[in-house]
Amino acid sequence: MLNTEPNIAAPDDFYQELIDLHRDLTDQESALVNAKLILLLANHIGDMDVLRTAMAAARECVVAPVAEATSVSEPSK
Repeated sequence: MLNTEPNIAAPDDFYQELIDLHRDLTDQESALVNAKLILLLANHIGDMDVLRTAMAAARECVVAPVAEATSVSEPSK
């Protein structure tokens, strides 16, 4: 089960360290660091059901549903 409740003892400290991790990196290096971090944490979690749930939650509201995107892009008659 994916825990989406606050679970980091010092969230501001974690956020600052995450920002510091990307300091002085190019966009490409930053994307690579993100990918590596995701894979390390996914390996640590190890439960495919939890990972699928996390991936779905991460994608939610980022990509418009197909029907909504289609209705927005179609011109009015």
